[in-house]
Amino acid sequence: MATGHTVFRIALAIHRLGTDVEKKGKFVKSIWTGFAVIALAAGVASFGFSSVSAEDAKQSGPYVDAEGYRMAGEGATFEGGKWMLPSGAPTYRIDKDGKMDFLTYRGFQRYHSECHVCHGPEGVGSTYAPALMDSLKTMDYFDFLGVVASGRTVHTPGGGESVMPALGDNKNVMCYIDGIYTYLKGRADGVIPRGRPAGKEDKPQELGDAENACLAG
Repeated sequence: MATGHTVFRIALAIHRLGTDVEKKGKFVKSIWTGFAVIALAAGVASFGFSSVSAEDAKQSGPYVDAEGYRMAGEGATFEGGKWMLPSGAPTYRIDKDGKMDFLTYRGFQRYHSECHVCHGPEGVGSTYAPALMDSLKTMDYFDFLGVVASGRTVHTPGGGESVMPALGDNKNVMCYIDGIYTYLKGRADGVIPRGRPAGKEDKPQELGDAENACLAG
């Protein structure tokens, strides 16, 4: 039987799928992105830290486009109020002065209202939760979604446990999860420094509409 966080993640994936198809017509890409998120939410895979090759890790750092904007990879397009990579993962977009896209700014806000008590300010970690700015050096977007939605238990030396609770039912997290991810990814890539952002872009209407629909769903 599907759990609450599974149902929420499936609904959110379908909402995103419909939005992508309606607004951009990118049918095939949207279907596969939606199925990937649904599979993760349903617990098909065992969630944990991704192991990647040294070459993959090397290529995952910030990409700088012709206008000087730093992003998590090449080929980003603006869709639904956020910058998206060909893989289906959202990305930060930071200019040379540190001004960030609104999605990432929203992630900064939501991380510090929902996540920092355990994981430390700016993702630096604490005595009982890992530094997410380090985790996202190797963990990809889809693994991140899975761990946040479904939770995870890690057995530590000495017989202890480190427990990440499942937050799939928490709309204050899941309705802003893409921004939380891009903020932490920017921290992991060394693009976003500690402290308050230097500036932010205006809030896109599409992003605001998506947030409102998610919270009302």
